[in-house]
Amino acid sequence: MYVVVNAAESVDGKLSTRRREQLRISGSEDFDRVDRVRAAADAVLVGVGTVLADDPRLVLDEEARRVERLRNGRPGDPARVVVDSTGRTPTDARILDDAATTHLIVSAAADPERREALTEAGANVIVAGSDRVDMAAATDALAQEGIDRLMIEGGGEVIFSCFAAGIVDELTVYVGSLVVGGRDAPTLADGDGFVEAFPQLRLTDVERLDDGVVLSYEVGETESAGHD
Repeated sequence: MYVVVNAAESVDGKLSTRRREQLRISGSEDFDRVDRVRAAADAVLVGVGTVLADDPRLVLDEEARRVERLRNGRPGDPARVVVDSTGRTPTDARILDDAATTHLIVSAAADPERREALTEAGANVIVAGSDRVDMAAATDALAQEGIDRLMIEGGGEVIFSCFAAGIVDELTVYVGSLVVGGRDAPTLADGDGFVEAFPQLRLTDVERLDDGVVLSYEVGETESAGHD
């Protein structure tokens, strides 16, 4: 499976404010770029925090791209994936509508009755991991569902988990022209953070869009940093 992480952040690396509310960082040009990346993917993945904060549908904006996918024998919209260790996704969340298949990745710690309720609400519930979702196991399970190209849209906890699991192949980051600040505001990669071994990135492209830039990276293996 090929995994692409895509995110938009402020110049100080924040995905949103400390209130964790949806924040417009980019503009129409970048929205169109993201829609193109979605259209190329078999599935789009977010964490449950994004679902609770934004209630997204994660479908394509441009009908022409949906039609092109159908012409190529693919579903009109990519499948949707939610990483939700304990099954907190609301059963009336928009991501569970019938616009596209939705895979809900939970851990074995998720309550069985809650799993059943989410299944009845339209999710394909997949168990991967014991106390928390194991992202390597999750991508293996998604590959069994026919997903070859996965786009990850966040949030910061999920993105960190994906880097920690060593499953990321490509990273694209839109850096918008604003400062958010706040020690409690989410960043591109939250979680526990890396201390001695860090994912290695190679800058492959820089593109100016709207009033910001898109940085594209190829992701290599995690390596230890040298100390002076």
